[in-house]
Amino acid sequence: MANTLKNRMPAQNLQADIDTYLALKAINGYKPYDNAYALEAVGALHEQLRIAQEAELHAQNAAAAARDALVAIQWNFHDLILGVKSQVKALYGANSDEVAALGLKKKSERKSRPRVARAAEGV
Repeated sequence: MANTLKNRMPAQNLQADIDTYLALKAINGYKPYDNAYALEAVGALHEQLRIAQEAELHAQNAAAAARDALVAIQWNFHDLILGVKSQVKALYGANSDEVAALGLKKKSERKSRPRVARAAEGV
């Protein structure tokens, strides 16, 4: 028995176990001494494995759908807030305290770009 029961089994090991089970089903007259290893017991656990894998897949799909819905709502909210900022600038002016209250810089607080002298033309 493996001692790493908290870690996910490598996919190739799991597939090898499933292949062994499928081969076991083809053996006629398999009758183990211990009934814990009977084909019915292995088949029942294989069915539980299949159901658990299916449940995990559904949970992953649901998580992906919830994540996609969250991302869409985040972007919609962001776009709405950008619109709100534009509306506040239009209503109160780019140099108002209301603009500063939204975390934007007032127009008067922005640094102007330094003027660069152009090189003489035709030299």
